[in-house]
Amino acid sequence: MAGSRTYRTKAIVLDKTKLKETDLILTLVGESGRQIRAVAKGARKPGSRLAARCELCCEVDVLFAHGRNLDIVSQADLIASPLGAQPSYELLTAASAVAEVAETCTYEDAEDPFVYAITRAVLAHLAAAGADTPVEGPAHLDLLVAAYIFKLLSHVGYRPDYSACVACGDPSPGYFSAQAGGLLCASCASGVPGCEPVDANMVRWLEGLVSMRFSELAIAPIDSHTAAHVLGLAHLWAATHLECRLRALEFLLGR
Repeated sequence: MAGSRTYRTKAIVLDKTKLKETDLILTLVGESGRQIRAVAKGARKPGSRLAARCELCCEVDVLFAHGRNLDIVSQADLIASPLGAQPSYELLTAASAVAEVAETCTYEDAEDPFVYAITRAVLAHLAAAGADTPVEGPAHLDLLVAAYIFKLLSHVGYRPDYSACVACGDPSPGYFSAQAGGLLCASCASGVPGCEPVDANMVRWLEGLVSMRFSELAIAPIDSHTAAHVLGLAHLWAATHLECRLRALEFLLGR
């Protein structure tokens, strides 16, 4: 209702920052895809009901009150906690990287429901991959995070071109360049800094990250080395086009 002092929406917690002695500043992506920054008063008090409902990557149904600078969390009901009460180290680092990219790609004055939907989907698949395949899980966690990055950035306008060399059209490119926008042949790559050599198998994986569903990628056979290489290329792509340092993603690569 126009002029209402409160509003309710589903949202996913992307980040939280300590404020004063007992409060938290939450960064969330709402169901509309708009980024919301709000104060959860008393969330750090012992026994606070808000504490468990405002953990990283939790999906919550939140009642907000409009504030002067930041909105206020008036009520929060937990919908889903994909990471669980005690997430593994691998799952937590992967989810943190997803949350960081989502936060970077959302804005307080812009709506994009796709961001909420894809973030919710990848968190569910990350949780399943971490729980159901403890041995091969880390490789699939890397693959899912890489797919999330390429899918989301493709949606917001940074879609890589894998059809041919982006500079000269050579049908047999052998290098990946975030700066150039996709694949390059050896001749064109010699004049572009930061190119990474890729073989035909890696090109197929890069194509699959955008075209395949998370459910398909979660069961696709892949080794840890290849998954880590794919994640490294995803980090290169995101850091170049988002023009920022992605610390959680760097941490995930260096674990």
